[in-house]
Amino acid sequence: MRIYVGNLPYSVTDDELRDIFSGFGELASAEVIKDKFSGQSKGFGFVDMPNNSEADTAIKALNESDMKGRKLTVNEARPRAERPRGGGRY
Repeated sequence: MRIYVGNLPYSVTDDELRDIFSGFGELASAEVIKDKFSGQSKGFGFVDMPNNSEADTAIKALNESDMKGRKLTVNEARPRAERPRGGGRY
């Protein structure tokens, strides 16, 4: 299951995100999303956990938990909505 983790402190690294979730079971990946130009964290990330019951437990335990003074938003990731290509200019 892919898990969305929002409202992350900007200083959090991929390894710190992995450490938070590793106590709940096996992880396939953990990534903090960064701006492609500046490299600065965008304040959210994704964690992939192959076992859905472990993922559900992690979501319930970590949603609205405190991390470095910020209340995390943790839920099952939803697919991105399709967006039209191009700027619409003629």
